[in-house]
Amino acid sequence: MAARAVRGMSAPPEVVFSTATDPDRASAWLPEPLRGDGSPPTEISGEELRARWGRGDADDWSAEIRVEPADSGGARIQLDLADGSGGAGPDQLADEALTNLAREVADNLQAG
Repeated sequence: MAARAVRGMSAPPEVVFSTATDPDRASAWLPEPLRGDGSPPTEISGEELRARWGRGDADDWSAEIRVEPADSGGARIQLDLADGSGGAGPDQLADEALTNLAREVADNLQAG
């Protein structure tokens, strides 16, 4: 089962992306099945502001995030979650993950 969530944030795309891909912040925003041991994304493209988490097994979760500039100087974030086990709830988890990421971005901006 797959889900997609999209959200705008008022932070620069690079800040959103660096927060999303920071292994120290992953446990604060990634859904439980993807947190694992806090390891970094399995794939990352800094040029495209795209990253992917997951082990690649058909029965495991995976996530991909894309961050794009928004007209207002902020960012547009798209998160795709896939649950290979066919379990329920990926839509809710995707929305919750972006809510958590927005909080982490705000904390990152205040700290830096």
